Amino acid sequence: MATSTAVVDGALIYILVFCAILFFLIVFFMIYFAVRYRRSRNPVPCEVSPNPLLEFAWTLLPALLATTMFIYGLTGFTFLRETTKGSMRVKVHARQWTWLFEYENGKKSPDLIVPVGRNVRCELIAADVIHGFYVPAYRLQQDAVPGIKTEVWFNATAPGNNYILCSQYCGQKHSAMLAKLIAVPSEKFDAWLSGKNVSLDGTMRDLAMPKGQSLLFERGCISCHSIDGAAMVGPTFRGFYGSTVTVRSAGRTKKILADADYIRSSIITPGADVADGFPNTMPSGRDVLSDREVDEIVNYLKTIK
Repeated sequence: MATSTAVVDGALIYILVFCAILFFLIVFFMIYFAVRYRRSRNPVPCEVSPNPLLEFAWTLLPALLATTMFIYGLTGFTFLRETTKGSMRVKVHARQWTWLFEYENGKKSPDLIVPVGRNVRCELIAADVIHGFYVPAYRLQQDAVPGIKTEVWFNATAPGNNYILCSQYCGQKHSAMLAKLIAVPSEKFDAWLSGKNVSLDGTMRDLAMPKGQSLLFERGCISCHSIDGAAMVGPTFRGFYGSTVTVRSAGRTKKILADADYIRSSIITPGADVADGFPNTMPSGRDVLSDREVDEIVNYLKTIK
């Protein structure tokens, strides 16, 4: 079965081979003519007669070669855009600065877990700016554009872990927008998808972590907020709950208690009271978090001292 890797590599090798042949031919004839028709051997210049056949040949042959490259590339592009029926669908949510993968049964994961040997169709959804879904190992690159539905598909032929990157500059933490594509045997994937506690090497988070902490990974909160006190784009979650925070509100600075109400408000309307010293770049969690999930996050933050 043809795969995205084989198709892209085949087109690349085809083009590289002809480019290499042309390069060596050009260099060879350049050196040959420089030696053969050097001035010492031809002190008196002579007029070269036109050769219509030769001129026609060096015009037609490059055109034919370029056309074959185009056809080869177009065939591969069409193959990469036409997914087969019965492919497993995964919604890929891209937002600053994280990936979230949602499966057909509603299960969500910060890593893309897929079964070996099965076609996987990724529907890309951008929540804020343009992101680029890029998996170098599978030769995949497709932009996720706000308001436009884009998609890409692939087939993992062997188990293993590979990085998912963002290929479009999307802001301050662009370089940290990483996830993993983890291919596992079908039986192991089916067990994981059904909710069984399956150990998956290489995942970005522990499956046994509290629900609130799990949501921080799934929704990308840890891209800007640390849980160990490290300085990042936003305030650290460590010791945040119950502390007194200086915030900017309606152009004024004031102190406020970081209690449950403040944290809920900051998640839903993050621009209302912005922690002083930090940029107002956090997107609203209104459309991506339910009230119950917000409560789970608040309860988890209470435990981080």
